[in-house]
Amino acid sequence: RAKAVAHILHYQVGIPVRKVPLVLELLAGLELTQGGITQDALRRAKGSIGQKYQELRAGVRESPVVYTDDTSWKVGGESAHLMAFDTDLVTVYQVRPRHRHQEVVSQNYQGVMGTDRGRSYEDKSFRRVKQQKCLAHLQRTLGEVLDRKKGRARDLAERTRELLRLAVRLWEEYHYGDREEFDRWAPEVRLALSYHLRDRPFKNQDNRKLLRMLRRYHQRGDLLRFLEEPLVEPTNNRVERMLRPAVIARKVSHCSKTWPGADAFAAFTSIIQTLLKKGTPSAVVEALADLFRATRSESARA
Repeated sequence: RAKAVAHILHYQVGIPVRKVPLVLELLAGLELTQGGITQDALRRAKGSIGQKYQELRAGVRESPVVYTDDTSWKVGGESAHLMAFDTDLVTVYQVRPRHRHQEVVSQNYQGVMGTDRGRSYEDKSFRRVKQQKCLAHLQRTLGEVLDRKKGRARDLAERTRELLRLAVRLWEEYHYGDREEFDRWAPEVRLALSYHLRDRPFKNQDNRKLLRMLRRYHQRGDLLRFLEEPLVEPTNNRVERMLRPAVIARKVSHCSKTWPGADAFAAFTSIIQTLLKKGTPSAVVEALADLFRATRSESARA
């Protein structure tokens, strides 16, 4: 249980591992060393925690909806990427040396991916994968265009922003229980957006570029998929929240010193965040300790 608390303090709370022994000694009189905690994490990441981590990754592939995002990371001072995948049941992190389309969810994935406008998700190998582009990111892009435009040059971005906001309100009403309004107006919003994004010439280069992007997303169904499948969320804000603790940890700990350490970070953080979906922080301690105990019992029987 003490080891479970130590790993949770580091991987969930974000306390640097060098300070964890002091915290445990002050609060509970426990004597653990930084090296002992680190070696225990590396050993378990290759054993029981690593096996559980692989089960969580398989769960992502089977989920009907997955939201994904990434942020920068470092391993041994070299640039890397930290990716997060969030579903209703599991949260999975991965540290990778590169962020390419081959390293995202499989191109044979049968569910819906909630993504931003990253280039990896635009690769042609993912054209058969259903996506929902994050409308929060798109709204920021539309706002940036509007900041530079005046008069009629604002029409494309302004009307698109209004229609997307209306679509989100309909989705919210659906989840509040107003299915009648949703069924009535959702087709109208889709039709209005299709007409607004019809192919037509623009003198302004920004508007020409914006229209091409919006038409491409809309023709694939990636703008309003949440109206067709209301279980899909219109943004990927939930996975951005999952990345926030890692961003804080990056500033405090300077990321991972080695690749085994990066693998341990991904495995422990994935398991702890997944356990948090099901219970309180104190329950997570017991669940992680139970996982440690089960592994020890299996080793003893062997």
